[in-house]
Amino acid sequence: MQKYLRIATVAVTCLVVGYFSGLVTRDSIANWYPTLVKPVFNPPNWIFAPVWSMLYIMMGIATGMVWNRIDFEKELVKKALIFFTIQLALNALWSYLFFGLHNPLLSLVEIVILWLMIFETYTQFKKIDKIASLLLLPYLAWVSFATILNASIWWLNR
Repeated sequence: MQKYLRIATVAVTCLVVGYFSGLVTRDSIANWYPTLVKPVFNPPNWIFAPVWSMLYIMMGIATGMVWNRIDFEKELVKKALIFFTIQLALNALWSYLFFGLHNPLLSLVEIVILWLMIFETYTQFKKIDKIASLLLLPYLAWVSFATILNASIWWLNR
């Protein structure tokens, strides 16, 4: 039972972080974001909430799976959870920088750091649980796309 509670705890935590990130974006999505020049590959706004919800759930499952290995690989798990926590905080920070401060350049710098932290989290998870690491690959792919989108928006609006 404890292993499922850990997974649920992390999944809910990720969704809560996503919810609060969404609060920062709401006004800007309606008022500021429509004024920006965006690349042709910019997805419609409605796609972001379901994609992020699924990614947060997958992150939570992956992290719970890693956390469940704490009794067997304590130091590796602790290190992996530290990287996970850092990348989750950076994930939330990006929304504030881009949508809260309306700063595509600063958010671009930050999202590159975020990508590196996600990759390191993936690397650490892979040492502990291969399936957990695979659950992070869609997140890494989405943030790769988001980085290109962020860079394009900055370039088109500089």
